[in-house]
Amino acid sequence: MSEELRLYSYWRSSAAYRVRIGLNLKGLAYETMPVHLLRDGGEQLTPAFAATNPQKLVPVLQHGQRLFRQSLAILEYIDEMWPEPPLLPATSRERQRVRALAQMVATDVHPLNNLRVMRYFEGEWNVPQAERDAWTRHWIMEGFDAFEALLDGHPATGTFCDGFLPTIADCCLVPQVYNARRFGVDMARYPTIVAVERACMELPAFRDAAPDRQPDAPLQA
Repeated sequence: MSEELRLYSYWRSSAAYRVRIGLNLKGLAYETMPVHLLRDGGEQLTPAFAATNPQKLVPVLQHGQRLFRQSLAILEYIDEMWPEPPLLPATSRERQRVRALAQMVATDVHPLNNLRVMRYFEGEWNVPQAERDAWTRHWIMEGFDAFEALLDGHPATGTFCDGFLPTIADCCLVPQVYNARRFGVDMARYPTIVAVERACMELPAFRDAAPDRQPDAPLQA
């Protein structure tokens, strides 16, 4: 377990942002290996990076000589390797709820508005920027409408998405709120989500994982 950790990351990647939060919550030191998703057409598309991840996506976590891919799988890996503090609740029913919330963001909302989708719209169909932004807002709001409904008034919702400790659901939610604000989503319609995000951002683990605090972030992010 003492083997070195390296995270292949991009400062504004929400999937990498999730993993940064998880590593910080565990108090784990790691080296950031920047992969610029825009420079020279995208460093993730190079043969060198494809050897690290054939999907040509970040994040990738390197633990010693082993490489781990997919943000949710990485979060569960670090939770199993370093159990304290836990990123999943104690009971099966509670864990199911947290995983479902995390997957709402990571598998339903985020894939519809990530960089490769936007590039396809632009490069193959010449979709204007304004229409691409409207697409992004639409799918974030579709997801957040449901997410808010599942948080608001649920007995398991506490300071965080589930109870009073951050979980993988919070690791996924906070980066998606960052994206929502980037694209002009009116967050006033999601008071419970905003309250959870506010509680998260009071913790150094979340603040230090923020895009503008990353070593590869531009000076004016």
